[in-house]
Amino acid sequence: MSGHFEALPGGGAAVPLDEVEVSILRSLAVQMLELIGPGDEPGPDEDPLAALFKDGPSEKPADPALARLFPDAYGDGDDEARAASAEFRRYTENDLRTRKREDALAVVRSLDAMPGAGDGTGGGRLELSAEECRRWLGALNDLRLTIGARLDVSDDDENEDLYRLPDTDPRKPMVMAYLWLGALQETLVEALMG
Repeated sequence: MSGHFEALPGGGAAVPLDEVEVSILRSLAVQMLELIGPGDEPGPDEDPLAALFKDGPSEKPADPALARLFPDAYGDGDDEARAASAEFRRYTENDLRTRKREDALAVVRSLDAMPGAGDGTGGGRLELSAEECRRWLGALNDLRLTIGARLDVSDDDENEDLYRLPDTDPRKPMVMAYLWLGALQETLVEALMG
């Protein structure tokens, strides 16, 4: 897994991906969609404007990965901070979930649109527009946060220990995905800045 993003003339970026990389990225994006859950679409008899202003959840998610994706706005402080976080979450989490869902869907759609995606070869050069790059950055960040939560990674200093895991450690595949996604994210940022 060595694909690095490179800038495209006129904006956007491109990365070579082999069949395994495409499969892993697509699988992770689909798992992200499942974790975030389906969107709350208005029913046929529901007022679309009222649905737009529907309150979201006010409690922090119990799942550590979801809690990392949807953190409290004001930390775990006193009762006042918790109340402020609950109020903030109530008005913002639905929109944040929608954006994260759209980012993950953009990854799936762009991978499915790659030449060879339908014929079983599955690899090639993925070219993304500037808008697709923004979506990919969001999705790569969300995937790393989720995997980091599953690995209980809390800061960059702990990443050094991840490099030294023996191949027999059951966390090794998840660690490899975490590190690879970080490299993809870094090269995408560099491509967009350069």
